[in-house]
Amino acid sequence: MALSARLEIRQGQGLVITPQLQQAIKLLQMSNLELEAFVETELERNPLLQRDESENEAPDGPSDEAAAPAEHAADAEARADLDAAHDEASPGERATGDAPEVADAGGAIDWSRAGSGGSFDHDGEGFEGALSREKTLSEHLHEQLSASGLSPAETVIAGILIDAIDEAGYLRADTQDLAERLGCAPALVEKVLSVVQGFDPVGVGARDVRECLMIQLKDQNRYDPAIGALLDNLPLLAKRDLGALKKICGVDDEDLRDMIAEVRGLTPRPGAAFPGGEAATPVAPDVFVREGPGGLWLVELNTDTLPRLLVDQRYHARVSGQSKTDQEKTFVSDCLAQANWLMKSLDQRARTILKVSSEIVRQQDAFLAYGVEHLRPLNLKTVAEAIGMHESTVSRVTSSKYIATPRGLFEMKFFFTSAIASSEGGEAHSAESVRHKIKQLIETEARESDVHSDDRIVEILKAAGVDIARRTVAKYREAMRIPSSVDRRRMLKEPA
Repeated sequence: MALSARLEIRQGQGLVITPQLQQAIKLLQMSNLELEAFVETELERNPLLQRDESENEAPDGPSDEAAAPAEHAADAEARADLDAAHDEASPGERATGDAPEVADAGGAIDWSRAGSGGSFDHDGEGFEGALSREKTLSEHLHEQLSASGLSPAETVIAGILIDAIDEAGYLRADTQDLAERLGCAPALVEKVLSVVQGFDPVGVGARDVRECLMIQLKDQNRYDPAIGALLDNLPLLAKRDLGALKKICGVDDEDLRDMIAEVRGLTPRPGAAFPGGEAATPVAPDVFVREGPGGLWLVELNTDTLPRLLVDQRYHARVSGQSKTDQEKTFVSDCLAQANWLMKSLDQRARTILKVSSEIVRQQDAFLAYGVEHLRPLNLKTVAEAIGMHESTVSRVTSSKYIATPRGLFEMKFFFTSAIASSEGGEAHSAESVRHKIKQLIETEARESDVHSDDRIVEILKAAGVDIARRTVAKYREAMRIPSSVDRRRMLKEPA
């Protein structure tokens, strides 16, 4: 076979993610604070961009302006470019670089009750940065929460409680008000708070100094009625009124000295060991949800968080007319193209956020109406299929975005909860309800012969219409800190 050199021409198709598409993807996953910083940088860099200072505020009711971050930012051709690039991407390519789809949604949508990345190449601070940076108290507590094994509803409550803990480690929220806002029993909030107060550092989540010290003493198994009386009268200790303290606590001088030494050895500020970082910035919601007439939910964007930009056409006409060299003309042309694309990307970002949040409200209307215990099983795929978008797009939209509802301010990701399939093909069961059934089955075990193995629990649940695997039962049981069937039988054998 003879070897020879020759030229060949081949034609193929491939997806090229342009810098403009990278910018659109990056904008979609930015929080409103990151977006504001990015826009400020673009205003300094691009002389053709200017902030729209006109007082064009949105009306009280929902309107189309709620979905438009820039008044002059909609162009069908640019949207078609983004959509075409997204449609041509293969599933693998979409997972890492899909462009945000256009969501043709209005400023507000009625639903019936019946019915972060700062850079495309280096999202976030990176793995090494996360390892080198010291964790804040809130991050430390949220990590423990993820491994606590609480039910979805309890996890929601615990997350809100953790967010209400200040840098010193004290809870700055009223549990009664929180229960009313979430539509759950105050006893449930107190139960979850007791779990949070068991997290490290010991004493975190206390509502006052007395409770903080009491938690630490109980952790050391040093809490008794006498030292409890001492904690109840801390003002007397501050005044050094030892005579009154001896009488109240019913102890002698030596015991009182020992108790005072124990109290002094405790930490009144359990969160002091963690870096305070910068002052906490109040979270500005990206979306507002409120109850409208007739029991409908109104969904609208927070226009205060949306940048309003304009392209200065007069300045462009002046500088383009004065441009003489090819380099100057190219610079002016590039600035105009980048300014137009930025505004189109901002408009698309706003519409996509509105569309995703509206679907989340539709799916979780029971939570808004009746409280945290009525959260439905929900995942990214369900929302993506309902609105005709890719899962990765929904994931980017829900990252670092917040919804203000009548029940409080929540991150969008919090509305996504796991589900357990039904063995009869009906509606799926929430993981919370399945955990509750497992706990009830085990709590009814009164004799050794009544103890259910994990396999037996699987059979009982499947008979009740819950399709669940044995290892899932074991995982839920261990998360609830329930011993195995062997250990439970041994415990029932032991005399009371």
